[in-house]
Formats: sequence, C-alpha cells, structure tokens
Amino acid sequence: MRITYNLCLLLCLLTVLLGGCGQKDPAAGSKPASETSSDGQDAGSPAPVSFEARTLDGTSVSADLFADTKLTMVNVWATYCGPCLNEMPGLGELPALYAPEDFQLIGIISDVTEDADDAILQNAAELVEQTGAGYSHLLLNDSLYTALLTDVSAVPTTFFIDQNGQILDTVIGAMERSAWEEKINALLEQ
Repeated sequence: MRITYNLCLLLCLLTVLLGGCGQKDPAAGSKPASETSSDGQDAGSPAPVSFEARTLDGTSVSADLFADTKLTMVNVWATYCGPCLNEMPGLGELPALYAPEDFQLIGIISDVTEDADDAILQNAAELVEQTGAGYSHLLLNDSLYTALLTDVSAVPTTFFIDQNGQILDTVIGAMERSAWEEKINALLEQ
C-alpha cells in the first residue's frame, strides 16, 4: 500500500515537473517573496518552512538546517532534466565563495524518493558526482513535498530561505553561476 502511494505521489510530481524542464526565459520565473510564498498565500507573514527528510548519503535532516546560515539556496532538480544538470557544475562552485554562516546550498532531487531502490539512488549519486554538485541533496518524501514542492510546476526551481525558515525569493529555471552570484549577493545585503 505504501509503495503504491509513493508511486502515485512520484507520478503526480513528475507530471507537473515534466512540463517545465528547459524553460527558455528563467528570469521571467522569478517571484519575489513579497508577491508569493510556498503555500500560495500573500507573503506578508508566511509560515516558516518545516520538514524532516533524508539526504542522498542517508543523513536525517529537518528545517533546522536553515537556522545556522543567513541564506540557504534550495535548488529543486530532477535526474531527467538537462537544464538542471547543466547548471549544477556552476552551483557546485557557489558554496566556496561564501562563509558557511552566510550561505549554504541544498539540492532536492524531485524524482527520487527516500524509499527508492538502490539503482535509482546510485544513478542520482552518480549524477551528483559527474556534475560536481558536492552539496547536500535531499530525497523526496511527504514532509518535504508538503513544505516546499506543492507549488513547484517546473524544474529547476530554486528557493532562497532565511535563517528563520522564511522563503525570500523563488526562481524558476536555470541560470549561469554569475547570475546566481548576483542574486545571492543582493539577498545577503538585505
């Protein structure tokens, strides 16, 4: 029964996400937090993000991982998404440019669930290694889906979250490393 439910969840998510991979104008997808939030509400005072999940290497994490860093970039990607994989080498270079207390990067693999078989997990791990995306990558589960992915309609989608768990900005589509640096620097200056 649990496998059927997870399969249905994954298929629904894949259907939504497949429509957005490869968006031509990523800048058109930027949504300031003042306009929207992860729950579709006016972002005047959105609830902090809350979840429990597991990383690709098996470590358990929660939304508490935001507390020690001023700004967290959460990049939602999929193993089938060319634009996602193409931007990951540049993303992998970003954490070294900032102090750990100022910035961290986390990936969410939107098409790999926590209970995926070993072959699927191995494929995801190989893609991470091939792209040089050496930051933590979270595996999909109900908690993570509810907290961050209910409004995701395309991959890649990137959220910027502050140390209080508030979503500051959302970008739909891939960008070059230099464009991400500009966005990160602007958010860190706020």
